Amino acid sequence: MMNVPGSRQQFCDGMTRRSMLKIGGLAMGGLSLPQLLQAEAASGRKSHKAVIMVFLSGGPPHQDMVDLKVDAPVEIRGEFQPIATNVPGIDICEHLPLLAQRMDRLAIIRSLVGSEGRHAAFQCMTGHSVLAQPPGGWPSLGAAVSKLQGPLRSGTMPFVSLSPRMKNGPWGDPGQAGFAGQAHAPFSPNAEEARLGLSGISVEGLRGRRSLLNGIDRLKREVEQSGALDGFESQYQAAFGILTSSQLVEALDLEREDPRVRDRYGRGAIENAGYGDAGPLMNDYFLAARRLVEAGARVVTLAYGRWDWHGRPHGTNFENARDHLPLFDQGLTALLDDLHERGLDEDVSVVVWGEFGRTPVINKNGGRDHWPQVGCAMLAGGGMRTGQVIGSTNRLGEFPKERPVHFQEVFATLYQNLGIDVSRTTIPDVGGRPQFLVDPIYPPLPELV
Repeated sequence: MMNVPGSRQQFCDGMTRRSMLKIGGLAMGGLSLPQLLQAEAASGRKSHKAVIMVFLSGGPPHQDMVDLKVDAPVEIRGEFQPIATNVPGIDICEHLPLLAQRMDRLAIIRSLVGSEGRHAAFQCMTGHSVLAQPPGGWPSLGAAVSKLQGPLRSGTMPFVSLSPRMKNGPWGDPGQAGFAGQAHAPFSPNAEEARLGLSGISVEGLRGRRSLLNGIDRLKREVEQSGALDGFESQYQAAFGILTSSQLVEALDLEREDPRVRDRYGRGAIENAGYGDAGPLMNDYFLAARRLVEAGARVVTLAYGRWDWHGRPHGTNFENARDHLPLFDQGLTALLDDLHERGLDEDVSVVVWGEFGRTPVINKNGGRDHWPQVGCAMLAGGGMRTGQVIGSTNRLGEFPKERPVHFQEVFATLYQNLGIDVSRTTIPDVGGRPQFLVDPIYPPLPELV
């Protein structure tokens, strides 16, 4: 966060110049001054690559979504039936009919491996295990991209997290800066420390953001009239000008969007899903992610729903799936359609996954428990070869049978889609030692790139 030192001059709205600039720093997500100024120089770029990462908090049931096992015993196969997609030979769950009609735009990984088994977003955000970290800690995808590529243009952030506050904090991890440095932490409009009143990107929260912008506008007028910034170094004045012209508020203000578009996404609810310790089924997050990418964000992360379905008394795996899957189906397909219609699908990669899969055997409470041995992922856009399934599991959905795909292979692919060569690119940790973004033994997925 940028704090500009100086006297505690008070303006007519009762806010000091110091506190106003401090809030401005929060609004810009804690950018360092060089980043802010670099954004101005970058404004001439014509297009940019981006990633939207959707984290399904708690671990989605792979065998009830994209890898149904209809020939398995009843205690394994579950209650759902597969349906055909628009790609011959590929079936997915009957509760994902919209995605089934767009299978040609998706690549499904049925053999995701390498989960560390933690109930947290960390591995999905970084690609690495929390147990083996270099000095400073692994940076998330967004922080690494921010470090390497910087902001695209003035008034934008390279890395934005829409993950809501959750009672289970590790699920709401927005993506840590790690050894990339705090200047590359995400702008997190839902983070408690930001104090911006943005709750689930609700109308009320957006009014709070508009009030913030109005306050900055008032401050700008008053300091221009009073000369309060006279004597500040020119770089601080330039940074202040960028703060007062931020495009982030406009990107997050969904009231500016055509209501019919919001309806197509499904809007969603701000209440936490499941039994209260995870994120809401807020389909507006999908729309906000598209708007942020259009406004210049390079990486947008979001958490969606509560997928940790152990069974009664909190509903069976299948009761929860009947609640979650249709909304997820609507929100994700609206995002894919929107990116396609706006000509962004070749540049914007979308990845959807959770921290692990679920047990093949349904427990006595009608739930599935944690299963780090194998999981699933969906990818779209980014110029990738879609309309395919990568990998398979055995008849019971226990283990990979063909083509195990490691988390880091997915990350290597996402970095390559962003124009970053993981075989050559390093970032120094806090001890000065260069660190590769992913382990060099994991190249981008040749099936996709």
